Amino acid sequence: MDERQLQHYADKLAYEIDAWDLKVLLDEKQPVIVIDARSPQAYATEHIPGAISLPHRTMDAATTAGLDKLVMVITYCDGIGCNASTKGALAMSKLGFRVKELMGGLDWWKRDGHPTEGNAASPASGAACGCD
Repeated sequence: MDERQLQHYADKLAYEIDAWDLKVLLDEKQPVIVIDARSPQAYATEHIPGAISLPHRTMDAATTAGLDKLVMVITYCDGIGCNASTKGALAMSKLGFRVKELMGGLDWWKRDGHPTEGNAASPASGAACGCD
């Protein structure tokens, strides 16, 4: 048994979440803060229901003062071609929050068939990734 490999996978689960698991948390009304780390314009166009807009470049003690540091924060962006969620996760971690990054961002959220909100919102498609 390779202890480094075990630690690698444990770390991935500690610091990342997939769309399926996030949807379960939201459906169960679990305490979680979902942050769209992209621009306000991108958020207005389309975002995960219930997410708040907090661009990674604006994350500081003042802009996060009203957020509960005991609640898990999930950051996301467009998807694998964007790193706003990583920058946001780093910033929120530095500010003392418990953070996970949404794997695949909004793109994978929609690919898994989950609905979005905003000017270009899409309904749930009924697709399922089968990750449960």
